[in-house]
Order: sequence, then C-alpha cells, then structure tokens
Amino acid sequence: MPAPSVLPAPETLLANVAIVLKEPKYPENIGAAARIAMNMGIPNIVLVRAEEPDREKMLKLATHNGEEMIDRMTRYPSLVEALAPFSHVVGTSARQGRKRRLENTPRDIVPSLVPLLKNNKVALLFGPEDRGLTNDDLKFCQQTVTIPTADFSSLNLAQAVTVLCYELFTGILQSNLPKARPAPKLADSHELEGMYAHVEELLVRIGFLKTADTTYWMRNIRQFLGRVGLRSKEARIIRGFCRQFLWHEKQDR
Repeated sequence: MPAPSVLPAPETLLANVAIVLKEPKYPENIGAAARIAMNMGIPNIVLVRAEEPDREKMLKLATHNGEEMIDRMTRYPSLVEALAPFSHVVGTSARQGRKRRLENTPRDIVPSLVPLLKNNKVALLFGPEDRGLTNDDLKFCQQTVTIPTADFSSLNLAQAVTVLCYELFTGILQSNLPKARPAPKLADSHELEGMYAHVEELLVRIGFLKTADTTYWMRNIRQFLGRVGLRSKEARIIRGFCRQFLWHEKQDR
C-alpha cells in the first residue's frame, strides 16, 4: 500500500501563494508589500494596474532585499486576467453588509488554506487604498477575510498585507505538516468564470433569472459552488450540461 500523501516543506507551499494588488494608488505601498512578501517567504506579487508604477518610489520601501521581487512582479490590465491561474482567491475587506459573504479573520482561514497549497495556486487579493475591493471584485473570491480592529477599521494597504502574510506564514510553520493531507487540484479561476458564464446564460434562458438583474442569484450560486471546491473535470461537466441544454433549446425554437 502506498504511503499517504503529505504536505511538502513550507517554502514549497509558499511558492504557490501570490499577493495580488488591485489598482494600488501609491508605488511606495507596492514596495512595502514586496518587502513583506520577501520577509514571509512569498515569492510572487501580481499587480492589476493600467500603468507601470514608478520604480524608484517602489524601491524606497522595498529596500535592496525587495528589489528582486519588484523585478519579478507581473502586471495585468484586468482582475479577470490576473486571477486566471489561481484556484483559490482570498479577498480582504473592512466593509460588511448583507451583500457580502460572512467574513473570517486571517487566522480563521489558515487551517483551510494550508492543505490547498501543495496542488493549487492561491491568491491573497487586496483592493485600492481609498476604497478597497468592490462587491464585483469579491465575486471572484472563495473566501473573504476582515482584520479585526478596536475602532477604526481601515488599515494601510501594507499593514493589511503584513497581517495576512504573517498569519499564513506562522500558520504553516506551526501546522503539523507530516500529518496534514493535501487537497486535490481544483479548477482555476479561468475555468470557473467560463462555467459561471454558461450557468448564468442557462438560468436566464429558462427564466430562472431575470435579465434585468442577475447579480443577487449569481452571487449566491458562486458562494455555493465556491464552498464545494470544484475540480477541473467537474467544472467541465457543468459547462457541458449547460451547453447541451442551450443547444437543444435553440433547436426547439
């Protein structure tokens, strides 16, 4: 009988983590995030930004040690493109409301994140300094976290990156890696977004969703299927079912 699969060393797990910064306003905050990532062993930073940020301003807070991270950083014009390779996305938010899913603290989610890291790419998503992530941004997230504070809930971007990266790093170090079982490879964001587009088209076609506003129901469907943790094959099966139904419906017209 083969030995049970176990999680690899912390540095191998952290190689599958990326900090994704959506439209950061200040290059200095990008530099600070790069320095934090280096400190916590996270090798990847992804920017969602139309323009290239000022390198010299980034390096002021990245310091010499973070320069390599700045050079390796990737940039995309849209959040959809930036998140495409990731199977699990953790969004950060200080705002709460009935349209937002139940938030956990960074420490709460670490036990569920660690088993994912052997076979899946995980994104830690942060919004702009002045307004954070929107509801439309958070629809791409399988989990949402809020950093608890005493009164004033808004943290500086670099501070928020520090807290989340620290909790993940220490959680990996303190977890019992030899006994932990890795999670399977899940569908990535590109596969899931294609599936959700077909699901929405099908539900509109059969009259379950009204074309005027599909947001509410699709948000709930995303949350439900996000908790399931679909694999690539399962996402393809759902897409195939939707395509076949839509094809038959078109033939019957």
